[in-house]
Amino acid sequence: MTEKLSAAARDAVLTPLLENDWQLDGDRDALVKTFHFESFVDAFGWMTRAAIWAEKWNHHPEWLNVYNRVDVVLTTHDVGGLSSLDAKLARKLDTL
Repeated sequence: MTEKLSAAARDAVLTPLLENDWQLDGDRDALVKTFHFESFVDAFGWMTRAAIWAEKWNHHPEWLNVYNRVDVVLTTHDVGGLSSLDAKLARKLDTL
């Protein structure tokens, strides 16, 4: 079962992500980041690759695509905030 990140775990898990342009949305206890691409096709291709991982891990991002930009929000609705799944998916999105 997935659990909300404890106060102690948050720093260790989130600091590397925050150093890689992720930001905290404190109102929602969520991670947010905007990804920029050369074209719509590149953005859509990235979203397709991301969707495969999201489905595999049964953890799906909230996202918005406008041309070459994808705005991503990660939070775990089942626990009402950030979990290790959000950090795991954020790290994967950064590598795609």
